[in-house]
Amino acid sequence: MDLLDKIRNNAKKHNMRIVLPESLEDRTLEAASILLGDSIAQIILIGKSEEINNRAVELGLQNIHLAQIVDPESYEKMDAYADMMVEIRKKKGLTKDEAFVLLKNPLYLATLMIKAGDADGEVAGAENATGDVLRPAFQYVKTIPGISVVSGAFIMILPDKSFGDNGMIVFADCAVHPDPTANELAEIAVMTAKTTKAIAEMEPRVALLSFSTRGSAKHEMVDKVRTATELARKMAPEFMFDGELQADAAIVESIGKKKAPDSEIAGRANVLVFPTLESGNIAYKLVQRMAKAEAVGPVLQGMAAPINDLSRGCSVNDIVNLVAITANQAAGK
Repeated sequence: MDLLDKIRNNAKKHNMRIVLPESLEDRTLEAASILLGDSIAQIILIGKSEEINNRAVELGLQNIHLAQIVDPESYEKMDAYADMMVEIRKKKGLTKDEAFVLLKNPLYLATLMIKAGDADGEVAGAENATGDVLRPAFQYVKTIPGISVVSGAFIMILPDKSFGDNGMIVFADCAVHPDPTANELAEIAVMTAKTTKAIAEMEPRVALLSFSTRGSAKHEMVDKVRTATELARKMAPEFMFDGELQADAAIVESIGKKKAPDSEIAGRANVLVFPTLESGNIAYKLVQRMAKAEAVGPVLQGMAAPINDLSRGCSVNDIVNLVAITANQAAGK
């Protein structure tokens, strides 16, 4: 059984409630039908029941009748959600009328359902930009206590099984935070270790990457990674962290032994934490395209509840996988 099969099977055990706010988007509806038919999660769709069901019929989908459909025009909890929004954003001067307007946006309504405990997680982004998906999440769900930064991890499944754990390596941050401070980079490393253990079921060996290994270069960017490594060790002593390491020293055993002979991680890392978003994003796309790796994600880390963002170029299968991952994240809370 491969990793994605395990993730889906684990999701079935938990039966979590995942809201899909882009409910008239064809790929999302097709994914919802698969998820419901395979009992991977309970699915909540936002919109008008007649419109959603008519589109499902046009697409030949069989299982949409099993979803809970929430219509913003008639949902009985809208008033309570508006009150909650006003309370959370009172310092910003949000009025109840303004809250009702925001709740007509399915992305805001989905977030408030999670905040109120009426849903366990959300997957969106098939037709909305990342900023639009995350803005309500930052405003109302916020981050985990003690974590100040949200980041995005990709589970990279490589054809070459000599890397990571049988060809599986987790990359972060590849999706959210452009230039983390040392403290934020440490938080990203810790959250990625937790994601790796919870979702990929691997014991994380985390390498914080740089263009230097163990002081081979001197620069403030190297100092940042070195400081982040020490902070991560203090934040989560139950996990293994090492840095700064160059990428080859992190993943190639012979080079790791030569450049960092005393390291438990060098040459055998299964988690790679990049110093900036640009390096992480470039790396995962190169590995995906040139090494023919499967990139599963991004899995958003650091939110107080699992809210995950799709690429607008995603496939139906991508949506199914990310819903399964989101369900596992929700169960792991």
